[in-house]
Amino acid sequence: MSAPLLLAIDQGTTSTRAILFDAAMRPCGMAQRALPQIFPAPGWVEHDPEEIWAATLAVCGEVLASASGSVAAIGITNQRETAVVWERATGRPIHNAVVWQDRRTAAHCRALAEAGHEAEVTARSGLVLDPYFSASKFAWILDHTGKRAAAARGELACGTIDSFLLWRLTGGRVHATDASNAARTALFNIHTQSWDSELARLFGVPQAMLPQVRDNAADFGTTDPAVFGHAIPIAAMAGDQQAALAGHGCLSPGDLKCTYGTGAFMIANTGAAPRRSANRLLTTVGYRLAGVPAFALEGSIFTTGAAVQWLRDGLGLIRDTADSERLAVSVPDSGGVYMVPALTGLGAPYWDAGARGLLCGIGRQTTAAHIVRATLEAVALQTCDLIAAMRADGIADEAALRVDGGMTANAWLMQCLADLTGLTVARAAVAETTALGVACLAAVQAGLRGSLAEATGLHPPDRVWQPSLSGPARAAKLDGWHDAVRRTRSAA
Repeated sequence: MSAPLLLAIDQGTTSTRAILFDAAMRPCGMAQRALPQIFPAPGWVEHDPEEIWAATLAVCGEVLASASGSVAAIGITNQRETAVVWERATGRPIHNAVVWQDRRTAAHCRALAEAGHEAEVTARSGLVLDPYFSASKFAWILDHTGKRAAAARGELACGTIDSFLLWRLTGGRVHATDASNAARTALFNIHTQSWDSELARLFGVPQAMLPQVRDNAADFGTTDPAVFGHAIPIAAMAGDQQAALAGHGCLSPGDLKCTYGTGAFMIANTGAAPRRSANRLLTTVGYRLAGVPAFALEGSIFTTGAAVQWLRDGLGLIRDTADSERLAVSVPDSGGVYMVPALTGLGAPYWDAGARGLLCGIGRQTTAAHIVRATLEAVALQTCDLIAAMRADGIADEAALRVDGGMTANAWLMQCLADLTGLTVARAAVAETTALGVACLAAVQAGLRGSLAEATGLHPPDRVWQPSLSGPARAAKLDGWHDAVRRTRSAA
């Protein structure tokens, strides 16, 4: 018999991928399709759910056609917080997906905060009141499309991208999500591990629309035979950052990872009890197995890789993202230039939806290379802010930061990250760490691995960078950065 394989569907912000893993958790096939971004208005970001579905079918079909064995199980990982509402009868979305980066509900969230509801939202969900999360997006879609009556009649379903894909893959038989994605909606009570009726009422989202919440490794049904020609078990789901947490093997309290993609997301495992942040970090579910959650603290940076894309597509300063490293090393420093890439507001620990990007310190001597270098430095400097918040919240002073994501291919940036944080930076051996994490979860559910620790412990880091910058130089750079952030916020 052919060796069993695992299929990871990784539906991200800028692309949809399918990755095959063998039983040793090694990638053995991948297909990818770019996902176009839709910008209907300033600060608004949408995706076409039908385009996501078509790309999912295409990439899965491509890797399955070349598979050397049979697929034992599927795992789904996804861009979190992105909101979709669809008709139960047809599976047809009633509006484009409203993406996690989208800020259109800022006024709604601000009104709830001004009415005194933020403390309640945080106490129940672990999250802050911000348009980043799904609840206000679901409400906006219902209001904007005039579909509240249909929702009240039970004709609509809603969820994040994982739920939408699961609905389509199972032919509408299963409407479910996992605890890590549910915990990002601002509708899920992290203490009771269930949807919260008070939060649903507060945001105006009928609970009847919401999916059933399951463990990350669980029975999510099987694919409709019409989709891939035969039924395949769907054995795991996890939000992309929690999947990466698992992929890094961050299974003990204090373990810390950061993923660098369109944005950057740092998560620290805090163990069996939720830890309330005093520094505006998010208390969330890291993963849940056999009904038992492992909690985490998270800091989200909205714009990292997206800022480099903007240098390419918006300003024309680079030809491709790889060109950024060449330009950064072509100058000895950033020439006093700071870039605060608040292109869609500032995330943790500031949570300033109104902040906008700022480029400061420019002079006649400033070149494109200085601006590119300052933009890359901003990735590391924002990471420093998150680490400072983690330490203030009592997370152990980790010696190493485990990293993954597309930006980690930039070796200069990784050294900059080590220098400015003062931490050893360890890059994952498997570049597709998010997909690896959900494949490991699926392997546990399918019985191919005895535990998550066993599944994730197979790959040591690919490369390690040590800090080399002096303490005074690091402090001076951080002082300049914080001054630039203050200017950004006062100008918003």
